Amino acid sequence: MRPSLEAIQRFDPIRVRRRFLDGFAPEDTTLLLCDDRLAGFYVLRRRPHEHYLDHFYLGAGFRGTGLGRKIIAGLQQGAREARMPIRLMALKGSPANDFYRTCGFELVGEEPLDLVYRWQP
Repeated sequence: MRPSLEAIQRFDPIRVRRRFLDGFAPEDTTLLLCDDRLAGFYVLRRRPHEHYLDHFYLGAGFRGTGLGRKIIAGLQQGAREARMPIRLMALKGSPANDFYRTCGFELVGEEPLDLVYRWQP
């Protein structure tokens, strides 16, 4: 995400860290390990009427390997079983937008810096 924020001159390491830590909930956070290496993590908040994918990050060495699609497919399966939609936001101009669209997410809204997506089981 850092490159996308830097591209629009919005990267501030203090703000990024604060945003993550202010909402940190261990029970919502999943670390992704691949061959005993930290590949990334995601934060999925299970709310009464939706699952909200608050964060999803893969390290540069793990992007383009299919791991991200595998993780999203697993989250979609869990949401399908729970009969819940998944909502997320992606920074405008980020490559993540294309990724989420190809995973079946539909654009449902827009905020000043982000696009809002939803996947419905």
